[in-house]
Amino acid sequence: MDKFFHSVSLIEELCSGCINCIKRCPTQAIRVRHGKACITKEFCIDCGECVRTCQNHAKVINRDFIKCLNDFEYTVALPAPSLYSQFNNITDINAILTAILMLGFDDVYEVAASAEVVTEATKDYVNTHREQWPLVSTACPSVVRLIRVRFPNLIDHLLPLHPPVEIAAAAARKKAIEKTGLPSEKIGIIFISPCSSKVAYIKEPLGMEKSSIDRAIGITDIYPLILAHLQEASQSPLNLATAGRIGIGWGRSSGEALALETDEYLSADGIENVLQVLEDLEDEKLSGLRFIELDACNGGCVGGILTVENPFIAKTKLKKIKESLPERHTEEHKHMSYEELFWNVDVVYEPVFQLSGNFIESVALMNQVNTIYEKFPKLDCGICGAPTCKALAEDIVKGNATENQCIHILKQQIHEISKDATAFANDTTLNAANTPDYVTKLKKYINQIATLDNDLNREK
Repeated sequence: MDKFFHSVSLIEELCSGCINCIKRCPTQAIRVRHGKACITKEFCIDCGECVRTCQNHAKVINRDFIKCLNDFEYTVALPAPSLYSQFNNITDINAILTAILMLGFDDVYEVAASAEVVTEATKDYVNTHREQWPLVSTACPSVVRLIRVRFPNLIDHLLPLHPPVEIAAAAARKKAIEKTGLPSEKIGIIFISPCSSKVAYIKEPLGMEKSSIDRAIGITDIYPLILAHLQEASQSPLNLATAGRIGIGWGRSSGEALALETDEYLSADGIENVLQVLEDLEDEKLSGLRFIELDACNGGCVGGILTVENPFIAKTKLKKIKESLPERHTEEHKHMSYEELFWNVDVVYEPVFQLSGNFIESVALMNQVNTIYEKFPKLDCGICGAPTCKALAEDIVKGNATENQCIHILKQQIHEISKDATAFANDTTLNAANTPDYVTKLKKYINQIATLDNDLNREK
């Protein structure tokens, strides 16, 4: 398995070389080189911000489509709670679940039902592990990946529980095997995903070696297919829903934290807000908290890049759906063991931002970075193709860029050459065009101009 598998990729021919994506990436994983964006795989956390920002649709999410049902003899759909908020005038979740079966799935298993189980396990863990307070939710894979690469001191605060989708997948597979007698490899567990983060999670799971999920279809792709069957499904819906108010609430921001029934929590959504919270937590500015819920997408999962509804409207829709449900509905997972709910592989620090694996060498290289950085204007304009002046300085030390990529450095050099050339032209001592000094200086200016021209052309 690729250690750094990612769901987000670039279509080069659609990329215009603008700098919108490099300014939004929370881990500075993107550079614009030779007029095209490029993604550093080990930095990427699959938050999907670059996809959301790209006006040319040059960033895409590599997910599966409905035809993947043909890869298995028996298929089970795992609808995310946020799916329910994408449709208008829904009073009965069973209509949506029935419409999913009409698409060719053999069964459906609600992720929201497993969210209720994770809620109970979280309550127990938080109450018995005071030494780790505040515990940080691990339901959003992008947040976990962000902590893994940028905030190693916070790894001990991570809640070592599998996300609800993983719990649901394991339970759905077990149920399907018992029902059909088929071997596991002939059963397809297919997640209906709101985001790129969970698509990447399937290939590179966190806290375990291999995910129980086989495929991921985006909500944006399956939405029109469900909509086409929704009216018919609403007329005679099957009784399929098993989740209650708590599980459905996980689809929007604060839903997970509110389910814990404590006031000692913090909830933040949107990657910039998540970064602020993690920085404050690392600086020990947050106290008196038991639990922190962080969602990379604005509004929580309803704001995922693979959803279709406005996240603010979707939050309201989900709230209305919740009001018609009991607080807890499912009892299916009460038999699940501790080992099935908790991580069996530690999430460890990935030092992808280190300049060297050797500490002494890293310090020396960082000194070089700081020296180069002091030459720059510190405007963080992004014209060089790097998101900040500091990032460009690091790229130079790594051998991936040159100082002349900074337009301000380039302008200064042009100014100095122009000044020297003017003085040269006014030098009355060189009154003969064919003197050796004249020729030498003329070649010098020609070479300097040619060098700058090459630097400019290399970046175009």
